[in-house]
Amino acid sequence: MQKTASLMLSALTGLSALLVTTATPAAANPNAINPIPVLNGSTGLPNLNGRARAVFQVTGMASPNNTQTYNVLGTDLGIMWDNGSGEMLTAFGDTAGLGFPNLLAGSVWAWRSNILLRSDTRDPANGIYFDSVVRDVFGQARDLIPSPKVPFLEISRIPTAGISVGGVQFMSLMSIRTWDAAGQWTTNFSGLAASADNGETWAELPATKRPNEGGNANFQMNAFVGRGEWVYEYGTRSGRNNAAYVARVKGADIGNLAEYEYWDGGGWKKDDVNAAAPIMGGVGELSVLYNEYLGQYVSLTTDPFNSVVLRRSPSPEGPWSAPEVIIDTRELPSAYAPSIFPYQTGRDLYFMTTVHSQYNVVLMRTTL
Repeated sequence: MQKTASLMLSALTGLSALLVTTATPAAANPNAINPIPVLNGSTGLPNLNGRARAVFQVTGMASPNNTQTYNVLGTDLGIMWDNGSGEMLTAFGDTAGLGFPNLLAGSVWAWRSNILLRSDTRDPANGIYFDSVVRDVFGQARDLIPSPKVPFLEISRIPTAGISVGGVQFMSLMSIRTWDAAGQWTTNFSGLAASADNGETWAELPATKRPNEGGNANFQMNAFVGRGEWVYEYGTRSGRNNAAYVARVKGADIGNLAEYEYWDGGGWKKDDVNAAAPIMGGVGELSVLYNEYLGQYVSLTTDPFNSVVLRRSPSPEGPWSAPEVIIDTRELPSAYAPSIFPYQTGRDLYFMTTVHSQYNVVLMRTTL
């Protein structure tokens, strides 16, 4: 027993030193994070001196949300959207907690791939607080769309975008085949799932599946923006540092890929995914929203250096401005997946960002 305790203490000491000294771009692979869940999300907010400030620990051991009470010790993404009735839904990605480890996938975590929390927060100045969570029979946050978590088959099913249309919730998810080099992964396909009960239960929509081939390979990771009768879908290839593309569809037809139109650089081409032209480059996980303060669309993503950057555009398809660095990678090298708060907040722009070194999500603010 004494020897075991000594070995554990040694491992903890070595792991702590590794977390302090390692400064590499975010890997996105949950297997690469701290294998001892209780250390994640307990190191406090990052101290930033650039255009953004860390406001609130959204998840993890140090969060006022006490996400550990539903077995969320580590998680990422935090994709937010309004459910159509003034309530905010937030989908998180690969989520770790205590329990039976996913040893086949090489993980010591009890691992879920997509969970959902709800919030009535409209003013995030003092943080985002969750009011309810989709739970399993044991009370922990549960997978919405389960995956077998078998490498080279499907190791995870990760949400990338969400939107409400006519009171129905739609979520875009990507099927991960393999984790590759840091910041890269390979997908099987992307597709939509729908919920008619405010995110409690979900059904996949097989007709919306986009295989990772041809023009559909450019829509493996997505972001949604609703504007009038249209839903705009932004897409990239799997992994980071890729070009982004845009499609649109009338909300009533969101489940019918034949009704999608693709921006070819000069106009919209219906049912021709291969016609889509790049609208911006060097993109990772992407978030887009119309900003009333600027009267423009804004996008957040990470650039090839892993800095969080902002772009602006007068229309959903562009032209998009040059990227402006919001969080410099030298300040926070392990940040990724910035997701914009879905409600208007004036000159302040709030967004969630994952800090991979502690594998949890932090609320950030920048001033436009």
